[in-house]
Amino acid sequence: MYDQIASNKLRSAALIVVFVILVMAIGWVFGQATDWGYAGLVLAFGVAFAMAWGSYWYSDRIVLAMSRARPVDRDREPYIVNTVEGLAIAAGLPVPKAYVIDDPAPNAFATGRNPEHAAIAVTTGLVQKLDRQELEGVIAHELAHVKNYDTLVQTLTAVLAGTIALASDWMLHSMWWGGGRRRSNEGGQAQAIFMLVGIVLAILAPIFAVLIQMAISRKREYLADANGALLTRYPPGLAGALRKIAGDTNKLRVANKATESLYIYNPLKDYGGGMNALFNTHPPIEERIRRLEAM
Repeated sequence: MYDQIASNKLRSAALIVVFVILVMAIGWVFGQATDWGYAGLVLAFGVAFAMAWGSYWYSDRIVLAMSRARPVDRDREPYIVNTVEGLAIAAGLPVPKAYVIDDPAPNAFATGRNPEHAAIAVTTGLVQKLDRQELEGVIAHELAHVKNYDTLVQTLTAVLAGTIALASDWMLHSMWWGGGRRRSNEGGQAQAIFMLVGIVLAILAPIFAVLIQMAISRKREYLADANGALLTRYPPGLAGALRKIAGDTNKLRVANKATESLYIYNPLKDYGGGMNALFNTHPPIEERIRRLEAM
């Protein structure tokens, strides 16, 4: 269990380093190949950062509203409150606000910019279809996301992905309309090479950015599984919950592309195996269960 946690942390950090290197590569080629110079990269980063900053501060309210989540009723649903409070205290975290989504599809998510401003939402279907140990496993998984600052990691990757997308788009436009940078002291052959590399990067970098972003998301799910199992000291509880959630035929009505990565199991399902699996926000459910059962 501890080995899995350490491995997932290391791999997540490595992926973020690769992300940053890709941004720097785009910026350097952008500065060499276009009339924008490095100002274009700074502007792209500024716009992406501003968008992600707003999302970071207000995403919890937006996501809860989009999901039609209501505050938990302590009188009607005391078990949800007690479970969240008990596990949060055991994890050494401030008790997050608890919300309920009235939907028969079993699922759950966590949101909030930090542990002090966190919220956990569960569907009525989750509470009805899971036993006590399974429900505790799911809530422990979501608390692990809160404790690991996964919202912050997602914000960072969103900034980097947004920067790459904007810089790539501006690079293509600058080359198309401006013909690239024209320096009298540089040879035409070198300029042509920079432009060719710039065009290739501008086309492929956004795709690589999405792939890295999805890979980080999958690693954070593995990490939350391991941390959640560590919190409850009962990995079969979360494994059983994942098996039931994945096997349920109900569709989560409030799910959409903007919120799919937040849930413990992708409510829009996945893209299948092979190359399509690279675009999944979550790891294969069979592999998650296998790792939990091996703990």
